[in-house]
Amino acid sequence: MTWRRVLGRVSFINCDPVFHGLKNDWKILAAPPSWLTGHLLRRDCITAPIPASDYAENRAELFLLSEIGIVGREEVGSVLLFGNRPIESMRDIAVPTDSSTSKMLLSWILRKHGLDPKLIEMGPDIDSMLKECDGALIIGDRAILASISHKSSVLLDLSEEWKKITGLPMVFGVFAARRDSDESLVSEARQAMVTRYSCFLNDPEIRESVISDSSKRVRISEERIASYYDNEVSNILDNDAVKGLMYFLEHVCDCNEEPNWI
Repeated sequence: MTWRRVLGRVSFINCDPVFHGLKNDWKILAAPPSWLTGHLLRRDCITAPIPASDYAENRAELFLLSEIGIVGREEVGSVLLFGNRPIESMRDIAVPTDSSTSKMLLSWILRKHGLDPKLIEMGPDIDSMLKECDGALIIGDRAILASISHKSSVLLDLSEEWKKITGLPMVFGVFAARRDSDESLVSEARQAMVTRYSCFLNDPEIRESVISDSSKRVRISEERIASYYDNEVSNILDNDAVKGLMYFLEHVCDCNEEPNWI
């Protein structure tokens, strides 16, 4: 099976509804968000959800898939700033190495509040991060788990703060493909993923199966995961989400070009 039948996916549960139950003629390559950009550019997969900021950096080589993305509804619950002291008095913040969009978004939010703590890249372990720094940015499943074990240390949901400032949803990930890819095959992949997410939204049996599998894999309660899917993260890139994406590309990434869509 060649890369032409391989779909990249984020290794967090935010993509589980899109990839659950895909037919066996698609192979899945799971990786952290920022790693997927390299996999896509190297032709390890035909499409992948990559950080929005990585798309901005590599836009000359990529086009975007319509209707599908990784979107914070308001609070996203999985991109969180933890801290030992108020944000205003933080001297340094540990940031993970596996998501460029979240780091850029954090920097932008801090500047909006007139703050400039030092950002230090570290492995994504909240205890080690908070031992070394005043704050810690955690993303993905680790952020959900950390918000349970370190509830009193949660200071900021970055998606919620973005929505307060801009009035728009925050698009953390965009599904992209190389411009030299076979567009008919990319369209087939896009339709397969959109169909699986539609099944998740409309078929209670499939929804329960996704929630159950996700819960077992990451050891988070089914109730918390159900709330996450219902209230915090969406895989629909609707008109408002596209507006949020364009605002992020322009104001955070200094990218004024309209994406090419398929």
